[in-house]
Parts: sequence; structure tokens; C-alpha cells
Amino acid sequence: MSQRAQPNYIPALTGVRAMAAYLVFISHFAYIFDESFPHIVQRFLGEFHIGVSIFFVLSGFLITFRYYQNFDGLSKPWFMQYLKNRVARIYPMYFLLTVAAFVYYFITKDETITKGYEHPVALMLMNITFIRGFFYQFWDTGIAQGWSLTVEECFYFSAPVIFLIAKRFGQFYIQPVILTLTGILLYFIFSHINWHGFFGNFTFVMLFTFLGRCFEFFVGIQLARYVLKKGFTRTNKVNYTYTGFLLIFVCVFVMALQPIPKGWAAGVESPIGIIVNNYFLCIAVALFFYGILTETTLFKKFLALPFIELLGKSSYIFYLIHLGWIYNLMHTWFDHLNDLVFELYDRWGVTWHSPFQYDALNLLYAFIVLNILSVTLFKLIEEPLNHYIRRSNFLVKYKPSGTKSIV
Repeated sequence: MSQRAQPNYIPALTGVRAMAAYLVFISHFAYIFDESFPHIVQRFLGEFHIGVSIFFVLSGFLITFRYYQNFDGLSKPWFMQYLKNRVARIYPMYFLLTVAAFVYYFITKDETITKGYEHPVALMLMNITFIRGFFYQFWDTGIAQGWSLTVEECFYFSAPVIFLIAKRFGQFYIQPVILTLTGILLYFIFSHINWHGFFGNFTFVMLFTFLGRCFEFFVGIQLARYVLKKGFTRTNKVNYTYTGFLLIFVCVFVMALQPIPKGWAAGVESPIGIIVNNYFLCIAVALFFYGILTETTLFKKFLALPFIELLGKSSYIFYLIHLGWIYNLMHTWFDHLNDLVFELYDRWGVTWHSPFQYDALNLLYAFIVLNILSVTLFKLIEEPLNHYIRRSNFLVKYKPSGTKSIV
């Protein structure tokens, strides 16, 4: 049975993944637009890190939508199968690209990979095991944006326990409160212990760890629980798709207006920014998702187009490669091509503009090349490895189910 025939597969939500990855891409290169637009535009684009929040809410929704209804306890076979699916989905490309980043470091000694840490092998092990995401000193080493994978993995391991507590003990809403307070408590304990910043910075804890970001996952979980209970039909006429989408960018604008704290890069790291990002933005995202799930709009049809769906499937790789050593190599190539073009112009005796002269245009080239590379890696490596692991006897003996899933 194909994915499109599955009740737990929603093509438009796969398209949302591409949108989220592209928002993060824009946020990392917003500085390029500062010379051509008012500074507030650059600040606004710089808060497009909201793509990460979209991923977190989406993860909460999809895992719950897939597993919650039939969850009846933490049996070993169930957990092993669940863990196997998670490994197949996330780990192979993360492992390969992380190792590639450190190979690049060992060849070039580019300290953007290690941030100056003098034990690169130990750091590589911390990266491939996701442990680096618990340390303020190491969170942005290796594939810097991969910090969010530590948050995701913490959620994946927590989800069965969250389900168990919610279904067996009827306690759901108190869980994110307890988790957040645990993160704050760890900060108060370890902020006085200089151990590589392990839970040692409040902003880091609230924005870069699962304990700080857990509310976003719980919003996704609650959306799935509501949909599983109520279904996809509605009686009210509220346009949740566009209302939620508008509110998302209201949150972006509020964060763009906040002063950037010293040592950080965006308004999200301010106190108001943390509150808006962690507790208001995710609600807007959930409203947007609810509209995607229950309404028929042009936006939904666009996100469900086969080409956008393909970009969504490859967006995980795009997210992992859009920033860091691969992009830096591309930028170096563009500079080299620009020099070659001007040498050619000198020989011709002309003063034309170079197609590689402008940073904004080079960013567009990079965006296109990164997407081509992402789709290629998805088709040749990620998808085959995903299927191979799921059909193997890794962790639990393979039992054909006759169905496919995006999670």
C-alpha cells in the first residue's frame, strides 16, 4: 500500500517540513539582506528560526498520531520496534554527515567544526551520540544546527513515558510543567559548576534543550489527541490555516522587536523572546496545522504537490547541510568562479557584472544546489537506508506490516 493511501500519512504536512527547513535557512543568512532593506527586515528574517518550532510541534503531532491510539504499555517488543523506526528515520544521515564534518576538520583544521576544543575525537563521539546537546560549550559543534536532534531524540525517548502517564494515570497537562521546572532546577544546580556548561546557562537550557522546549512537543501531542478523538470534520467556519499562519508571523515580529542579548544572535534569546517562542508560537503553529488537517485551501494543495512533498522528504538532509562546511565550500567555489569570470572579462575588455558578484544571488544559487544535493542524497542514501533498517532484524525481528509511514 502506498504512502498516499495511508490514514496516518498527510502529504501537506510533509510539505510543511520543507517550509520549516527553508525558514531556518533564511534565518541563518538574513544578514545578507541588511544592506538592501531596512534593518527591521533583517531582524524579522533573522527570527525565521521558527522553522525549528514548527519541526518540534510537528514531531509531537506525528509521533502521537501514529502511536498514541494503540499504545497499551511499555512492552519490550513495542518499544524495540518504536526505537527501530526512530533510528531508521533519523540516525543514518546524521551519523554520515557528522562523520563527514569531522573528516573535513581533520583535513582542513577548520575550527568552525570544533569551536577550538582540543579533543576532536572525543567531540566527534559526543556529536554522534547526541550528548553534545546537553553542554553549552559544545551545542553548536560538528553540524551546528544538529543541536535540535538532541532535543528530538530526548522527545522520542520520552514519548512512550508521556503516553503511559497520560493514558494509565490520566496525567497529561502537568507533565510539561514538571519537565520545564526540572530544567530550571538543573540550571540552578549546574550554573555554579563549571563542567563545560552542562545545563549551566539559562538561555541555553530554555532554547536548546528538551526540558526547555518540551511545551512545543506537548502542544503537538495535544493536537493529535484532539484530532484522534474528534476526527477531521468540523462544524465551525473559522479559517485556522491562514489565522494560524498569520499568528506565526506576529510572533516573529514580536521577537524581531526585542533587544538582542549580549553574546547571542536574535531576539528569541531575550526574556520576552523565550516566552513568545516557547509558549505562544507553538500554539499558532498548532492552529495552522489544525487548518491544514481539516480545511481544503490553496495553501494545503500547494504543500501537498508531489514536488513539494519530495522537497519535504529531503528537507531533513537540507536542514543538516544548509549551514556549515558544505555551504562554506560552496561559498568558496562561488568566490573562485567570480574571480574567473572577471579574469575572462579583462581578457575581453568588458566591464560587465559577474553572475557571482552579489551575495544575494549566490545565496539563491546555494539554495538551489543544496536542494539538488538533498534530493540526491535522499534518493540514493537516506531512503534506501531507512527501508533497509526497517526491514532488517535490528533490535527486533522484522514483521511485514503491509503499510508505510512517514514516522
